[in-house]
Amino acid sequence: MEENEKPVELVVKYKKYFDELLANSKAPAKIDETNVYEKANPVPRKILFDMLRENHLPGSRLEHKENFKAFYDAVKSGKHGLILMEHYSNLDLPAIIFRLEEEGEEWSKDLASRIVAIAGMKLNEAHPLVRAWTEGFTRVVIYPSRSLNNVENSDMSEEEKKAEELKSKKINFAAMRAMDACKKRGEVILVFPAGTRYRPGVPETKRGLREIDSYLRLFDVMILVSNNGNCLRINPQDTENMMKDLVCKDEIILSASPVIDCKSFRNEILEKVPADDPDPKQHTVDRIMQILEEQHDEIEKIRNVHDYE
Repeated sequence: MEENEKPVELVVKYKKYFDELLANSKAPAKIDETNVYEKANPVPRKILFDMLRENHLPGSRLEHKENFKAFYDAVKSGKHGLILMEHYSNLDLPAIIFRLEEEGEEWSKDLASRIVAIAGMKLNEAHPLVRAWTEGFTRVVIYPSRSLNNVENSDMSEEEKKAEELKSKKINFAAMRAMDACKKRGEVILVFPAGTRYRPGVPETKRGLREIDSYLRLFDVMILVSNNGNCLRINPQDTENMMKDLVCKDEIILSASPVIDCKSFRNEILEKVPADDPDPKQHTVDRIMQILEEQHDEIEKIRNVHDYE
């Protein structure tokens, strides 16, 4: 495949892996409070890494690697670590773990092995192949607030809505307990603060979720990771079907902020919020998204941009 070849739908490009993925899939098709913690499956992990090797162009790298290392050192010293990362595609999580492993250093490989992502139920429930690919990485599955908002605005009966709300509470309570266990094991939690993939022309998909404020209260240190480049782009012809995402080659640069003390960061922002502000928690995540955008813009100035129009 040449560097300037047009993007190809995921369902077409990697059809050769489907049988193997489905034959080795073990994750549940429905999420409840009993199965929110899912360990990585090595079969799809290897396949995803092969895909990344094929599509990450030369120059793909970790930027400000010293910040990743400082974060790892803080976690090794006993700090509870949080990664907040920009979200453009379902290859974002594989990409950070892949790039850390590709560094080939003991610290980077160990950090990669400690990452546990917070993932929405849709990745398990939307499509068997999406679920199979998702299995390649350890996750704590949650019932996202956006999904519950969609239920509230649907034509479900009040009884059905109440049942769904109860389901969400059970799943998210179990997820909190699973995340606490991860912290105690020295694992690192990775969260996409926007809660969904960014869709060009839909600015609300880049707005941070106010729930991220709660994570800052639960963790000691964090790094903010911006994501420049994208090898799996949302198909404008079918934005909801993840199997129709477009595969292409690109230079991928993941850049980390310096290590941030979560409590100090949060307090500094909230101290400046007026006492009568109706939603002070939103200010913390707004600042996080601002920093991520600034990092992203700085890297974009030096990145070899590849357009596929």
